[in-house]
Amino acid sequence: MSLPAEFHDIAKRVNNWGRWGAEDEIGTLNLVTDEVVRAAAAEIRTGRRIPLALPLKEDGVQAGLIPGRINPLHTMVQINQEIFGPGTVACSDDAVTMGLQAGTHWDALTHVSHSGKIYNGRPASSITPHTRAQYSGIDKAGHIVSRGVLLDVARAKGLDRLPGGHAVTPEDLAEAEEFGGATVRAGDIVLVRTGQIQVYLAGDKHGYGFPSPGLSVRTPEWFHARDVAAVANDTLTFEIFPPELENLWLPVHALDLVEMGMHQGQNWNLEKLSTACAEENRYAFLLSAMPEPFVGGTGTPVAPVAVL
Repeated sequence: MSLPAEFHDIAKRVNNWGRWGAEDEIGTLNLVTDEVVRAAAAEIRTGRRIPLALPLKEDGVQAGLIPGRINPLHTMVQINQEIFGPGTVACSDDAVTMGLQAGTHWDALTHVSHSGKIYNGRPASSITPHTRAQYSGIDKAGHIVSRGVLLDVARAKGLDRLPGGHAVTPEDLAEAEEFGGATVRAGDIVLVRTGQIQVYLAGDKHGYGFPSPGLSVRTPEWFHARDVAAVANDTLTFEIFPPELENLWLPVHALDLVEMGMHQGQNWNLEKLSTACAEENRYAFLLSAMPEPFVGGTGTPVAPVAVL
C-alpha cells in the first residue's frame, strides 16, 4: 500500500534535503551550534542532575514486537581470573548482546526509509549487511549536547499519564510549552512526557507498548517550524500506537528521520525530571545525551542526563 497524499503533503513542508548541503549526514543536529551550547550551559543553576535512562537488563522493555530487537543478554566471560599467572591481579570481564534500540536509545536517521530513500535523498539500498548504514549512521551524529526543554504534556493537562489512545498534537505541545514557561528555541532538544513509562515501571511491558499515546503525524511541522534539533519521549513507539490514520504505520518516524533529518529518542524515563522541573518551576536545562559511536549503526543505547 502506497503512502497517502496527506503524508506526502506534510513531507514536502518539512523536508530538509539539501538544506545543509548535498553531503550532509546529520540533519537538524546542524542547528546545535557553539552559541546554542553556550546558552544551554547558562541554564544550569543548581547543578541538580537527573538521569533519564532505563536500566539495561535481560528482562527489559522489549516484548517481542520487533523481531531481533532483543533485551540485553549479559554474560560473564571471566571472573576473578589471574590472566597473567598465579598471584597476579585478577580480572572480571563481561559481554553484552542486545538490540541497539532495545532500551533508552536514539534512532539514527537511517532507522527507517520510505519510497526507497533515506535522509537527504540517498538510496535506502546503501544500508547493507556488510556496510551497515553507509550514510548517516549513528556514529556520524558525534555529540548530542544542547538545551533541553521538557514539554510535560501529561502534567500540563493535570494528568499522571495520557490515555493510551491519545495522539499528542501541536496544540498539546504548545499548551505544555506555555505551562512550563520555557519557549522552544532553534537547536533545542525537546523531551515530550506522556507518562506512559509508568506502565512499564509498574511491571506491564506489554501494556506499555500497546495501546500507547504518542506523537501525532501533525507534530513534525511544529518541530520543523521551531528548528528543533532532536526529540525524545517516554514511549516504546514514539508515535501513537496503533496509528491515528488507519494502516499508516510509523509515519512520524518517516517524517522526522527521513524527511526532516531529525533524530528521535524512545524509552526515556522522564518521571524524575517531571518532578524536578515542577519543584523548581522551570522546564529548560542542559541535556547531555551522547550517542555510542557504533559505526554504521541505525541506533544506539544512550544514558541521558539533564542538569538543572
